[in-house]
Amino acid sequence: MKKDSFSREVINAKPFLKWAGGKTQLLSEYNKRLPSHIIQNRTIKRYVEPFVGGGAMFFFLNRNYNIKESFLFDINKELIITFKVCQNDHRELIDKLSEIEKTYLKEPEENRKKFYYKVRDLYNSQMNAFNYRDYNSEWIERASYLIFLNKTCFNGLFRQNKKGEFNVPFGKYERPKICDKNNISQVNKVLRAVEIFNADFTKSRKYVKRGTFVYLDPPYRPLSDTSSFTSYSKEGFNDEDQKKLAIFFEKMDKKGAYLMLSNSDPKNEYPEDEFFDKLYGKYKIERIPARRYINRDAAGRGDINELVIRNYM
Repeated sequence: MKKDSFSREVINAKPFLKWAGGKTQLLSEYNKRLPSHIIQNRTIKRYVEPFVGGGAMFFFLNRNYNIKESFLFDINKELIITFKVCQNDHRELIDKLSEIEKTYLKEPEENRKKFYYKVRDLYNSQMNAFNYRDYNSEWIERASYLIFLNKTCFNGLFRQNKKGEFNVPFGKYERPKICDKNNISQVNKVLRAVEIFNADFTKSRKYVKRGTFVYLDPPYRPLSDTSSFTSYSKEGFNDEDQKKLAIFFEKMDKKGAYLMLSNSDPKNEYPEDEFFDKLYGKYKIERIPARRYINRDAAGRGDINELVIRNYM
């Protein structure tokens, strides 16, 4: 295992789920905009992420900085189950995924499709009676189903309908990597000392202190009326929620935290839309170029701007 200049073991963990709205392509831009003392010292004393999602930013920071304390939150209970299984029972998860991968890859495409929908139906049917509160061995199986569905569904989405059911159709991939043994093992090493919560973003406030670095990546405000299919939890996240988040941002600013927030830029579609400019008018707002990947129409996957909002220079 290689070490950095501080003789810290560098754990090369990456997101273990493909996540719509993931930030991998923008990480270098975010990195340039971290607080100067973090860049200089290569250390983050306390990190809080109220919308962890696939964890692209969290894993990136862990590869490049020495994080003393981390607190991760997400309202999506299926996502948090999978994080906690990687944290607590990664070997058992690897065994289950290996078994699923072996069964799936030996089948022809039509049988793979049937297998996919069988697992999806089983995953959804478990939901109402599932114990989401108390960690137990059933969480391992459920996490394995979610990772399998995520790696083999169309476009690698996580999407739920209003009932909370996973509803993404089958995707045609020749050799999907369902069981990434090495990465799951690396993820486990990173997560061992992390506190993980299935909770609304407001619950993270008690962990935010003066000097805490907080990265906020809420569900994006739809760029257009037709892009609102991206519902990553059954609860959704509407304009009223965005306004509540802006109030939260201001309260954490008053606590003395360093805050970075990312979101879609409505001006891509509606140049006169001042929604975020008004919400965060007293903070630093930047527009940075990105590519839109989650679009059924390849012609719609062009360059757009995304917002990065900070309470520091």
